[in-house]
Amino acid sequence: MLQNKIIIGNWKMKKDLNESLVAAEKFALKFQDFHDDDKEVVICPNFVSLFEVGKILKNSDLKLGAQDVFWENSGSYTGEISPTTLIQAGASYVIIGHSERRKHLLEDYNMIHQKVKAVLEVEGLIPILCIGEENEDRKSDRRDFILLNQIQQALNGLNIGEYKKIIIAYEPVWAIGSGTVLEADEVLYASKIIRKAIADIFGQKMVEENFRVIYGGSVNSQNVKELSSLENMEGLLVGGASLDAEEFFKICERI
Repeated sequence: MLQNKIIIGNWKMKKDLNESLVAAEKFALKFQDFHDDDKEVVICPNFVSLFEVGKILKNSDLKLGAQDVFWENSGSYTGEISPTTLIQAGASYVIIGHSERRKHLLEDYNMIHQKVKAVLEVEGLIPILCIGEENEDRKSDRRDFILLNQIQQALNGLNIGEYKKIIIAYEPVWAIGSGTVLEADEVLYASKIIRKAIADIFGQKMVEENFRVIYGGSVNSQNVKELSSLENMEGLLVGGASLDAEEFFKICERI
């Protein structure tokens, strides 16, 4: 199993350009003495501020991530951004298939598969693949099927090299921004389902050496300790609580 925990802050479209730059300065200052070899912290701002935020974070221990990517490195794809461009902007991580994109932009797992594949084909960029069930799936006991299906569609047929890394972010759609967090046993159960599904495709050795499974959905400084102490939980994807430097710092301290 990979040794360190990863905490990813997703700013979504909550901050404009100026607000992102001001926040980046605050985060860089707050985290200037945050030196922990067991933890890795990533900030994912919007595309417009990505490069400038990256420059601000460059002299800190904070890593830069993007919120989306396209599956080609160049071409006539108006409005899109390539894996290579993200790397040039300083990003080392990228979120793929977030539920808000699946909902509002009708992104499906065929598109998500292509994006993960494109990221794996370049050096220096790690995909953060989002999966998770809707509330009706949970109530009807379809969660296992949904998670297995999402993983198979996103990852089947991919060639994952020995040194390539993938992060699987389990985010129950109904928990995002709701203030409601899964019970610890539910998170643990979902984590086991996810690892079993990955092992069925790639084998157990690759699960242990190439994948991290993390949790997202209404994470804050009050519930982080219980979530991060779960067996095999290797990190967190944080939304609203990552917008404030003080709150996000507490999360990173307590994980």
